[in-house]
Formats: sequence, C-alpha cells, structure tokens
Amino acid sequence: MIATDKRKAIFLLHQEGMSAREIARRLGVDRDTVGKIIKQEGATPHTVRADKQRIDPELLRRLYAQCEGWIQRVHEKLVEEEGIAVKYSTLTQMLRELGISTPARERCHRVPDEPGAEMQHDTSLHRIKLGEQRVRVISSLLYLRYSKRRYLKFYRSFNRFHMKSFFHEALTYWGYAAGQCIIDNTNLARLLGCGHDAVIAPEMAAFAQQRGFVFRCHEIGHADRKAGEERSFRTANSNFLPGRTFQNMEDLNQQAFAWATVRQENRPQGKAELIPAKAFEYEAAFLIRLVPHLPAPYLLHERGIDQYGYVAFDGNYYWVPGEGRPDVKVLQYSQSLKIYQARDCVAEYPLPADGVKNQRFSPAGLPAPPHQPHNRKHSSLEEETRLRSLSPAVAAYLDFALQTPGLQRHQFVRRLFALSRKMTVELLNRTLERAAKYRITRWEVIERIAVLSLGQGPGYLPFAEVHEDYQERQAYQEGSLTEKPDLSIYDDPTPPDHE
Repeated sequence: MIATDKRKAIFLLHQEGMSAREIARRLGVDRDTVGKIIKQEGATPHTVRADKQRIDPELLRRLYAQCEGWIQRVHEKLVEEEGIAVKYSTLTQMLRELGISTPARERCHRVPDEPGAEMQHDTSLHRIKLGEQRVRVISSLLYLRYSKRRYLKFYRSFNRFHMKSFFHEALTYWGYAAGQCIIDNTNLARLLGCGHDAVIAPEMAAFAQQRGFVFRCHEIGHADRKAGEERSFRTANSNFLPGRTFQNMEDLNQQAFAWATVRQENRPQGKAELIPAKAFEYEAAFLIRLVPHLPAPYLLHERGIDQYGYVAFDGNYYWVPGEGRPDVKVLQYSQSLKIYQARDCVAEYPLPADGVKNQRFSPAGLPAPPHQPHNRKHSSLEEETRLRSLSPAVAAYLDFALQTPGLQRHQFVRRLFALSRKMTVELLNRTLERAAKYRITRWEVIERIAVLSLGQGPGYLPFAEVHEDYQERQAYQEGSLTEKPDLSIYDDPTPPDHE
C-alpha cells in the first residue's frame, strides 16, 4: 500500500517532466505501480474487496462469550460447528473492528530447544462446572519441550502419590522420558533449598532414577524457565476448557486425554507450524526409553476384616474371599486396589467413579455376599419421608433443622424418628413447635422439651427393650420401618364401659 504523500509526490514529479523510470528509481517504487498512480493522478483509490467475508456479529459475540474470550476456541467452533472457513488473522481483525476482543497479552520468554534434553511439569488450579455444580480441580500437565507433546489430567487434590502416578501414566503412554524435568519449587518433589540449590526428596529422586531422568527446580520468580509449560496451561485455558461441558471427573479426563494426545499432537504449533506427533518421531532417538514393566506407584494400607468379610477403604466396602478374618494389606494404585493376605493377592478391584461412597463391592464372577458390611452407613431418606408425612409442624421443623451448619443429618433424623415412635403425634407437634420457636437443634434440649410437654398432658408410650441379636435379623430390619399403629384410642383418658 503506497502512502498518500508518496502518491502525490509521484504525480507532481511526473507533471514536472521526470520520466517514470527515474521516478521509480528515486522513490523505490515499481515502474508499473508508478504508471498506475500517474493514471490515477496521485489519488488514493477507494476499493472494497469483493471476496471479503462477513460473519454475523451476534454469532461472534455469542461464541466469544461462550468461550470466555479465548479467540482460538472461537475459531475452532466457527470452523467445526458453524462450517465457516475463516482465517484466524481475519477473525481477530473482525473481533477488533467490532470492539469485542482485547489486545493479546505479551508472550512469555522462550529459549532454544534441544531434542531429548528436557521436559517440564507443573499444576494449575481451576474452577470448572461438572454437571450442574462448579467445583475446584487441579490440572497436572507434562510437556516435552522439543516436540511439544503434552499429557494432561485433572485431580480433585494433588499430593506426592498423585504426582508419581501421573508421571508413571504419562511416561508409560509415551514410552520415553527426557533427561531432566524442570519443575517449580514444590514440596511434592523438593526436600529443602530452592532453585539451583534445591535438594530433591529421596523418594522422588529414586522414582525419577528408575525412569532415567532427574528433577530440576528453577529459580524463584523465574517461571519463564519452563515457558513452554506455562504456555501449555494458557492453551488449555483458552482452547480446551471454553465451550465444552463435562458431566463428571471421568468425562473431564477422557476429553482432556483426547485433546492432549490427539488434537494437539496433530495440530501445527507456533509460527514454525511444527506438528508434535511428527517432531516426536525425530526426538525419540534422543530420549531415554523406559524399562518395560515398571511397577506402578502405590500406597500401602493396613486393614482389618469385619465379621461379614468386608474391608473398609475410602468410604466404600470391599469383600475379601475366604472364611478367615486376619488383617490384610490394601495396595492403593491410581486406578485400582489390590488386597493381599499372607503375601497372596486374594482380590483386585477397580476404584469406583469419583464421588461414589458407601457402596459394597465383590469380585466379578462370584455370587454376591449375603450380608451387608458391619459399619455400612444407611440413608435416612425413608425415616425423613415418614416424619414429614406425620404433620406440617414436623415437616416445618425438619426444613429448619436440616439447614443448620455442622448438623449430623442422618443421625439427627434417625433420633427424631425414634422419638416419634415413643409418643403421639400431638405430643411430638408440641415439642417440635416449641423447639422451632426458640431455634433449638441440640438433642438433649429437645428431649427436655418433650419431658416438659409430657407433664402438661398424656402422650408418652414407651417402647419395649429388644435384644441386640434380634435386631441383626433380616426380618427385624425389614420390618423396623413398618407403618406405625393407630394409638388414637389412648388419647382419651376415660376408660371404656364394660358390661
């Protein structure tokens, strides 16, 4: 594009008699261009590209908001979901013209790459929506600096065991490791010191040595030492999380795995248009091949077996085959449990999905155990339903009490249900109305209110004592929540007439 002043100068020199060849030589302009400017008398033509793309501004605004301002993800959704083939540079210009986007942040510092020399690891905190609930999760990302391969996974929490499990999973998938891994000064791998003087914890140093690499901490405040890792997190925030929905942690990690190992590995990266999958084929010759059949990291737990053959672990119950009840060792892996008895693995279970608690599991292919675990928690939903059906006063009190912070919900509901079985509905209503009036949820105070109300009129019907062994019978447990008998005949203190 020739500037307006230069175009005027070209036309004025022509009017003064200078040849087009001389004008082109002196002003550094192509001779054909000089001829066109002379024909246009030095004026700037107003032209509009005939092939200029036009995209609905409302569509751009909607996608920009849906993708939380990450233009790269907006570009993907336009191409893949809307079928609009637009160049990325054209899209950014459109967004700037509409006043939608903001200037890009300054890019972090980069240093030269060497094949097989380095990988980088870090974690980042996110608040994302799983199903209908927004939760806090931690992403862990491993980055091969030369070929730019990534491995991404999300966790509810992240400790040293999770760090070792993540490295084992990622490096096993790649089959190779770089000579060193640059990390920040996290205490998950560091014992003391920082930066160049950091001492890696012996446990983590031995773990890395088995896989042929060493951990290196960068200096404090020099996060650009692992700039590729930091840029990868920005890419995950701008390209993976926006515009996607996740039902649970399993769905989140499945999508993260596909994004990191399929989409990003076959997508050109940077100005050099480097494709990580192809670059890795070249870099593999410089990497360290992992030893086959490396054991996965695990945590060891000592557990006892209850009288019904169950081992409790992380809120769930796992059945141990056999008739003996000695203590066992539970080996916790990232995706499974192994139960050992006298050095023999007697059972192996996959870990349940995220959030699954208070469930019992037995080996596949064997009949289900006939008994429930001894300490298995039972829901109080049935007791709560029956309480609410007694009267509006009871339902109103439950609405108030169950919102109390720190209240042990199931225990409170069961104790209230037991109390309701010992008195008439009228007495229970008087007790709970008074408790609600003074906003009382302490159980000993509720019992004193019941005794006080009892002194003001009849209503107490004591329960007979039942032996503990009888309560363990299945018939008793099934009938413990039967319909309450009609006790209204006891409300009238007048004895019936006898002939």
